Amino acid sequence: MSTPPNPSARSAPSIVMVLPTYDEADNLAWIVGRLRAAQPDVDVLVVDDQSPDGTGDIADALAAEDPRIHVLHRTAKGGLGAAYLHGFAWALEHDFDVIGEMDADGSHQPEQLHRLIEALPEADLVIGSRWIPGGSVVNWPLRREILSRGGNLYVRLLLGIGVRDATAGFRLYHRATLEAIGLEQVRSTGYVFQTDLVSRTLRAGLTVKEVPIEFVERVRGASKMSGAVASESLKRITAWGLRERRAQARRLMNRVGERTR
Repeated sequence: MSTPPNPSARSAPSIVMVLPTYDEADNLAWIVGRLRAAQPDVDVLVVDDQSPDGTGDIADALAAEDPRIHVLHRTAKGGLGAAYLHGFAWALEHDFDVIGEMDADGSHQPEQLHRLIEALPEADLVIGSRWIPGGSVVNWPLRREILSRGGNLYVRLLLGIGVRDATAGFRLYHRATLEAIGLEQVRSTGYVFQTDLVSRTLRAGLTVKEVPIEFVERVRGASKMSGAVASESLKRITAWGLRERRAQARRLMNRVGERTR
C-alpha cells in the first residue's frame, strides 16, 4: 500500500474516493483511470475483498505507478458495508477532509463527481441521486427501475425521511459527518448500509443534499445485487422503520402525559 500525501499541505479540502471491489478485474483500471483524469487532485482507495479474479493485483499495480492510489486487502468477502467501514477508518486515520463512495463498475461516472464536490459547502453528506429532477438511469429494464423507485419510496415512508435516493452509492461525506454518526455502532454489511448511513446522518441533525447524476448500468462483469440481497435489505429497513414508529408513539404519549399532569 502506498503512503498517502499529506492532506494538510493542500489548500483545498483533501478528498479520497473509496472503491470496494470483488471480481472487478475487467473494470478497475478503466474506472480508476477515468477518475484520476477527471479529478487529478482526488485520491483513490481500493478496498478489495480477496477477489479470486486478480482484482487486488491490478490495484497493487496501479498504486505502484501512482502515489494517489492506495489499496487495502481484506481477507474475505465481508459485504459492501464492511468494506466501506474499513475504507472509512483508513481515510479518517489518514486525515482526509472528505471521504467519498463510488462503485468500481462504471455505474457512477467520475466525470460527474464535480457535481458532488461543488455541493460540499451546502451539506454534511452529498448524494449523487438518480431520482431527483435531472437524475436518470441508462440501460435499466423497467422492472429494475420500478424496484429501485419503489424501494426508495418505501424507505421514505417507513423511516420518515425526505431523501429520494437513500440507496444510492455515489456520495461524499465530510469527515466530521462520519465522526458524528457512530460508525463503530454500524452493523449493516450489505447494500442496506447506504440507507443506514443516510438515516444516521439525519438523526444526528445533519444536512443531506442530493444532486442529479446519470447512473449507467455496468457493461462488463456481473452485478452483485440479487433477489436475496434485496430481500435482506427490505427486512432490515422494515425493522428499523417499525422501531422508529414505536419510538415516535412513545414520545407522543409522553408529551400527552406531561400536558395532562
